[in-house]
Amino acid sequence: MPINKVTDAEFKVIDAAVDELRSYFSNKADELGRPLTYLIKTYGCQLNESDSEKLSGYLEEMGLIESNTDKADVIFFNTCSIRENADDRLFGNLGVYKSVKRENKDMIIAVCGCMMKVEKNVEKIKKSYPFVDLVFDPQQLHLMPLLLQKSLSSKKLAVDIDNIDYIADDNRMPIARKRKFRALVPIMYGCNNFCTYCIVPFSRGRERSRDFDEIINQMKQLASEGYKEVMLLGQNVNSYGKDLGENKSFPDLLEACAQIEGFSRIRFMTSHPKDLSDRVIDIMAKYDSIETHLHLPCQSGSDAVLKRMNRHYTREQFLRTAKLFREKVPDGAISTDIIVGFPGETDRDFEDTLSLVRECRFDSAFTFQYSKRPGTKAAEFEDQVSQDVVTERFSRLLDLQNELVFESNKNLVGKTMEILIEGESNTAPDILTGRTKCNHLVNFTIPSELGISIKPNELEGKLGMVKITAAKPYSVEGVLECLIND
Repeated sequence: MPINKVTDAEFKVIDAAVDELRSYFSNKADELGRPLTYLIKTYGCQLNESDSEKLSGYLEEMGLIESNTDKADVIFFNTCSIRENADDRLFGNLGVYKSVKRENKDMIIAVCGCMMKVEKNVEKIKKSYPFVDLVFDPQQLHLMPLLLQKSLSSKKLAVDIDNIDYIADDNRMPIARKRKFRALVPIMYGCNNFCTYCIVPFSRGRERSRDFDEIINQMKQLASEGYKEVMLLGQNVNSYGKDLGENKSFPDLLEACAQIEGFSRIRFMTSHPKDLSDRVIDIMAKYDSIETHLHLPCQSGSDAVLKRMNRHYTREQFLRTAKLFREKVPDGAISTDIIVGFPGETDRDFEDTLSLVRECRFDSAFTFQYSKRPGTKAAEFEDQVSQDVVTERFSRLLDLQNELVFESNKNLVGKTMEILIEGESNTAPDILTGRTKCNHLVNFTIPSELGISIKPNELEGKLGMVKITAAKPYSVEGVLECLIND
């Protein structure tokens, strides 16, 4: 499958399309006597969030204003194909817009993202959702202005699903970042691992790394703009550079980023256990600016299941890496992903998973019941586990992991920790939320005697020292002691 780097000449054509669309939407706004608006509904992972920020960047360059209403003039659904319920959510939500668009025939509805690489989903849209105007896959994201232009000129559904895996310089694309404190920075796209349960290599394409200097230049720019936290993204960040032929690896990139002044937190995800080198852990221990949180998906604690998953590591290899991290980063935290009920999983296999969880004592975990994804090898395995067995095992795993998370949170009580403030909590306007350097969620209050005059929503992106006063099952509570000067 070919991989193409988008050229400057191609970006000039895209920029010209943006200019024409800006004129088109400006005329529409004049006709309506109001600015035109857009809404992006994002499903799935941080890479999808990053893609949505680029879509927002393009739409805002076209003169549109972001809205939170379902009656926006332009609506994008940026989809995820990892879980079956993501498919159900999309089509359930999409159906609502049939009547909305009947009221506003000029409304533009686009569907993009990983789900669109599955042919049956595209066919379903063509057949059952004819009011959709535009469909494209993640590899065509940089072409969105051209595709939107095509749809508007033809007044028909425009579909662009290709087998070419593009790599486009993020520095040439507009990005409307949604958070003041965190910048999402993809360092690579795609995946070459072909885990038997996963659709990502088919939806995101083959691994392709961004240019090393392009990433560093982007990081320096973000530091100059005042971002305190950056998240380096990739389906498997530890594979970074293997396709570049420049002797540049992920540890090289991580260390170069850590040497840029201005960042308080450098995060990365996701790591594949088979590719995570000891050097990465050494670098995490060495630099204060690197978050002391390692997301390391184990998926299962059974060697037999790991082999059927095509994960290319053993239980003991995983345990060695987790133990090494605990030794070298003693104040750090480990999170993981676990799949319950993978085809062929026996009671013994599941007990192996429980024992791995007990031994690693994960600080948090994303747990999933196995979901059959068409097009993957595991979907064809005959020894599917019955749903009642999966449900029972899943409940046992949750009980154990929730107990460990609570214990991890209780260990923080009494400590004063540096918190990156993310803004107001969802529970009350006088309670703020943020995260520790090891990624624990902290909800905290500001005592009146501190005399802080800044409004809570203006503290987003600032650092503070918070004393942890209480632990809850999924978070901790605290009191702000002071803000840290920039």
